[in-house]
Amino acid sequence: MKQSTRRNFIGQSAIAGIGTLIALPTLGAILETGSTLHTATPSPFKTGFDQQPLPYAYNALEPSIDTLTMDIHYNKHAAAYSKNVKEAALAESVDTTKPLEDVLSKISKYSGKMRNNAGGHYNHELFWKQLSADTSTQPTAKLLTAITASFGSLDEFKKQFTTAATTRFGSGWAWLILSNDKKLSVISTPNQDNPLMDIAEAKGFPLIGLDVWEHAYYLKYQNRRADYIASFWKILNWNTVGERFNSI
Repeated sequence: MKQSTRRNFIGQSAIAGIGTLIALPTLGAILETGSTLHTATPSPFKTGFDQQPLPYAYNALEPSIDTLTMDIHYNKHAAAYSKNVKEAALAESVDTTKPLEDVLSKISKYSGKMRNNAGGHYNHELFWKQLSADTSTQPTAKLLTAITASFGSLDEFKKQFTTAATTRFGSGWAWLILSNDKKLSVISTPNQDNPLMDIAEAKGFPLIGLDVWEHAYYLKYQNRRADYIASFWKILNWNTVGERFNSI
């Protein structure tokens, strides 16, 4: 090969190589989309299909939630939702490397098994994270301002939330949600439904979720759901609620 031709070939090859590098997605982009490599570590506000470790001891929330209830609730009820949603995902060809929220947003396209267990798993994963033995946490100034603007006061918000939880007939959940138009509202859902589902009457991002299924409180409170709800405020981790509020 002549020297000039060889130089032209090398130059053209280098330019082509640079073009290829520009055209290829960055490693960060690949990890973000999960297109060809392992998916990125989920955001703190995204939910996977596996049950996460309980962030405290079973007795940490005494006396508001007793040790035996916490043990059974986490290891039996919640563990079953995680197991069953993965079975449903396998049967219905759901990509479990993507967040569970993707399924919830179009839950009407899936089976009843998926709806019940995807909801149950998501709801409980949130429930554990928002509880704490630290009874000193308070709403951040930003969150308190939003609550006051929406409900008049923190006490009025608690009153409306308590009413939603108390009057939910049968089993279900009470929620504080932030809607797409950035408004706070209190709602409740039946069974294991939640406000991320496309079938929900009121949709939004959950900031607080309270489990009012009897298995969440019956061993300690029997039929006194109102007492269980009153105790919930003593163990609610407002720091977690504030972080979720700030994430939107």
